[in-house]
Amino acid sequence: MEQVTENQGRILLVDDEAAILRTFRYCLEDEGYSVATAGSAAQVEALLQRQVFDLCFLDLRLGEDNGLDVLAQMRVQAPWMRVVIVTAHSAVDTAVDAMQAGAADYLVKPCSPDQLRMAAAKQLEVRQLTARLEALEGEMRRVGDGLDSQSPAMMTVLDTARQVAATDANILILGESGTGKGELARAIHGWSKRAKKSFVTINCPSLSADLMESELFGHNRGAFTGASESTLGRVNQADGGTLFLDEIGDFPLSLQPKLLRFIQDKEYERVGDPVTRRADVRILAATNLDLDEMSRDGRFREDLLYRINVIALRLPPLRERHEDTLDLAERFLARFVNEYGRPARAFSEEALAAMLGYRWPGNVRELRNVVERASIICNQEQVEVSHLGLGDSPIANAPRVGGPLSLEELERAHIAGVLANCETLDQAARTLGIDASTLYRKRKLYGL
Repeated sequence: MEQVTENQGRILLVDDEAAILRTFRYCLEDEGYSVATAGSAAQVEALLQRQVFDLCFLDLRLGEDNGLDVLAQMRVQAPWMRVVIVTAHSAVDTAVDAMQAGAADYLVKPCSPDQLRMAAAKQLEVRQLTARLEALEGEMRRVGDGLDSQSPAMMTVLDTARQVAATDANILILGESGTGKGELARAIHGWSKRAKKSFVTINCPSLSADLMESELFGHNRGAFTGASESTLGRVNQADGGTLFLDEIGDFPLSLQPKLLRFIQDKEYERVGDPVTRRADVRILAATNLDLDEMSRDGRFREDLLYRINVIALRLPPLRERHEDTLDLAERFLARFVNEYGRPARAFSEEALAAMLGYRWPGNVRELRNVVERASIICNQEQVEVSHLGLGDSPIANAPRVGGPLSLEELERAHIAGVLANCETLDQAARTLGIDASTLYRKRKLYGL
């Protein structure tokens, strides 16, 4: 039984004939794959407990061991692994039974080196595509939903993000809930040289320390109660790509040393498995918490903060991106009416003014949810204020005099409200007590 180092093509050969194992191994190693061999069910079980393989070539005739039993064992220990049955002409029917039991394909002995190489390449390509699909499952929102911007503050963040995306520097994305931290992380991955590999997300507040360790690094079968199958873990899934730690401020303190070690050395162990593994993963993290304060209070490791905060990007809240509010709302509306087959095509002037006057405490996420709801309940071509659910009128939700807002925010909201209630720009300028050229400049400044 031989060990194997991990790379992009990790193959296990199972046969009780040493000459066949040697021939297959040399052929596949010449193609650059890492190869391990086993000649019995016991050796297979020992290898699968210690190593991760992408593909197995399994001979159904293993002396005293039953190949179908070994296949069943593999489906439990390594359900992600592709299995190709290698069999003689006289056992093709058994090979078909094996495929019904979970094998991916079969080869008939004697097979040529080209047949072996083609089978390996095909199955490894399927394995890589499956891993990417698993990583993308549930990611239904389009990258960049809230990222296109006319806001100087937001454009500065995006310019910096594009520059650092080309590097492997760890990035910490800061900002209030709903500002688009996850969307920016996906965009950074898409702009990077790792874009063809997996983007894998872990939502840190959702798991306890024990479950987080298993989710992050994987576990061996039997490592704890209920661990009926071995799992790879998100780190392995992200190998070559990007691991996004969402809401890193809630990462369990007791597990932070292991995360720090992985970020520093790219090494880790699965739960219940002493074998040290490596993974080439870029780390992106996001939080709406003050990690500096948490570090001073002992609630977050200072050395871990230094490691994840090589580059910090702070996303502005939507109330500081006035130029983007209506453009985002219109794009969301077009998307949702198409998705749900609804009649709405535009917002009324009153609805536009209401959205401009609202402070959006939930940021882009809240705006998207409000527009989605409006697109569903609106039975006409124009979305009115009542469909938005922001209050009875724009005035009810507009910034209040004496409220916690800047003069710029108050002026912008007032101009937007006056424009919504005037039939012409000249009339609005007279109401505001300014000339038309000044109103023109202010409309351009505020993106109205």
